[in-house]
Amino acid sequence: MRILITGAAGFIGSHLVDRLLARGDSVLAIDNFDPFYSRSFKENNLSFAASHAKFTLCEADIRSADSLASLGQQLDGIDVIVHLAAKAGVRPSIEDPVGYQETNVKGTQNMLELARRTGVKQFVFASSSSVYGVNPNVPWSESDTGLKPISPYASTKVSGELLGHVYSHLYGIRFIGLRFFTVYGPRQRPDLAIHKFTRMIRDGQPIPFFGDGSTRRDYTFVADTVTGILGALTYTQSPFELINLGNHHTVSLSEMVATIEASVGRKAILDRLPEQPGDVPQTWADISKATTLLAYKPATPFVQGVTKFVGWLDDAG
Repeated sequence: MRILITGAAGFIGSHLVDRLLARGDSVLAIDNFDPFYSRSFKENNLSFAASHAKFTLCEADIRSADSLASLGQQLDGIDVIVHLAAKAGVRPSIEDPVGYQETNVKGTQNMLELARRTGVKQFVFASSSSVYGVNPNVPWSESDTGLKPISPYASTKVSGELLGHVYSHLYGIRFIGLRFFTVYGPRQRPDLAIHKFTRMIRDGQPIPFFGDGSTRRDYTFVADTVTGILGALTYTQSPFELINLGNHHTVSLSEMVATIEASVGRKAILDRLPEQPGDVPQTWADISKATTLLAYKPATPFVQGVTKFVGWLDDAG
């Protein structure tokens, strides 16, 4: 297959690139190297792929239709678009809601237009567990239509899903929206909790500890998330689907910190802070749909995943 991936130099994107190349697929990677975190970090994510004969990296900005059009013949023969590029993070979106709208909604619109113009009929979209918001009906099921997003970031992901439905209905593009649940593992963004906390605990710095430690997240190891994405590439049973990719197991903030402490061999210093606007009390995925439609079966327990992350961070320095 020939697969276009946006956000290819990022955390999840680079792992997907490596898996695709390892199995013999051809990858057209798009990234604009947004300065949210360092370019060198992202370039290192693609160190395996960079010299691969079936890998092409193009700097382009999904916010600009002209930037995407400039890819020209590189777009020929694309079988699937995997749209991962986005401004990420709940808290930063509260500070910059317009910027998040520009990238996550307009950018998704531009990618769907590109699919329409070039005749690509399979579109996989990175959505988020944040679309469920404060929904108390856990574990969260895709059949629950009572979405209650509470951050600009979450609202942009709901918008992306709705745009996908429009393009599926009007233009026959199969749209699979994958709702990711707190993905972690090697190459995780430096601002995300497990990466940030591990560095700070290891270095003896106090960590920002929001609330009483009871908030819970459905942490999903990146290799399991990528396996779910691979299943979506060849899904053909219906023209539009929204599918949870989680671990169907929740971990509290206190348990997460304790797991990192055990892995690095050092106690955390807690800087206790109030709960943050936009944060939800828990995320918990019902993954029965993913199991049925994508043969999805997460295989990495949380302790094992954190151990793998800490090993990667130690090697990275």
